[in-house]
Amino acid sequence: MDDELSPQAAASATALSARWYVDAAMADIDRRAILDRSWQLIAHASQLRDAGDHVVADLGGLPVIAVRGADAGDAPGEIRVFHNVCRHRAGPIAQCDGLRAKSLRCRYHGWNYGLDGVLKSAPEMGDAQDFDPAGVRLPQLAVQVWQGLVFAAVDPARAPAFADFVAGIDARLGPDRGLHRYGGHHRASYDIACNWKVYVDNYLEGYHVPHVHPGLNRLLDYRSYRTELARWHSLQWSPLESDAALYGNGDALYYWLWPNAMLNILPGRLQTNRVIPLGVDHCRVLFDSYYALDAAGIADEAKRNADLAFSDEVQREDLGICEDVQRGFASGSYVPGRLNPLRETGVHHFHELLRTAYRGRDGA
Repeated sequence: MDDELSPQAAASATALSARWYVDAAMADIDRRAILDRSWQLIAHASQLRDAGDHVVADLGGLPVIAVRGADAGDAPGEIRVFHNVCRHRAGPIAQCDGLRAKSLRCRYHGWNYGLDGVLKSAPEMGDAQDFDPAGVRLPQLAVQVWQGLVFAAVDPARAPAFADFVAGIDARLGPDRGLHRYGGHHRASYDIACNWKVYVDNYLEGYHVPHVHPGLNRLLDYRSYRTELARWHSLQWSPLESDAALYGNGDALYYWLWPNAMLNILPGRLQTNRVIPLGVDHCRVLFDSYYALDAAGIADEAKRNADLAFSDEVQREDLGICEDVQRGFASGSYVPGRLNPLRETGVHHFHELLRTAYRGRDGA
């Protein structure tokens, strides 16, 4: 066992060494030891309102599709998450999000699946001996819908119990900040030349905010910035003061959910982040923004545009510093540094979860 994977106390902890961010084997290790054994954020239920609405996602190399099933009377159908890989010759069932599909048709050879994942028909397969379409189905993931957010797990037996995964968040949000209330979806995507864990490390501390984010630093009260830890998530929060045309005043809540999802909750806006590994030194961060809706189901367009512009400014600042850090890890110069016990408790918490996952990466 690697000595650096032993548990470390927060007051004396060092960061992980560079090899966990640059070694070519890490992409496979991270998928098997972490991503497949965790709850992965897929979408907001507002994107899956009607039967046949579907959303595609990438779970660290596994393509999946979330789909709303056929309605049962007046009740909405079940949301299911399937492998987005045809059982014929691995073609994609869907290549993009869509609405009200009657079935799921492979884009390669037209094999046609029902919204329940069972094969309905396969073109020109009548002469295939002992071929029964009803015996072919798309592999299905475990699904949980919480606060209007859809999560799925490849290996639910090794993922945290979902109640433990989100423990305490409902009470903190209270009835007035329920995440199911938001809508008006908008997506921004950023491809970043860094390991996915570099981006998560960066998200988990406000230590860099005064140095990297001048605009954000003016909105937050850095002296009051606090991090609270739970078993499978952490919360960074701060009082927020902004122009009424942006967010107004209130609290900024930044939740991180193990291992690679974030919920950025500001007055009138929910933004989710998913950090998708694309190899050892590249990742894609998907920013899905949702907004408070009026009685007619319409978001304030001016506030929405102001939020999107400000978010893009902050993310481009993070993009640059994360790519610089990745280059530092790859340089051969880096020796693990001490973590700040006041400002980097979220990073230490993440690294301890990583150490635990890596110690058990062979199934222990």
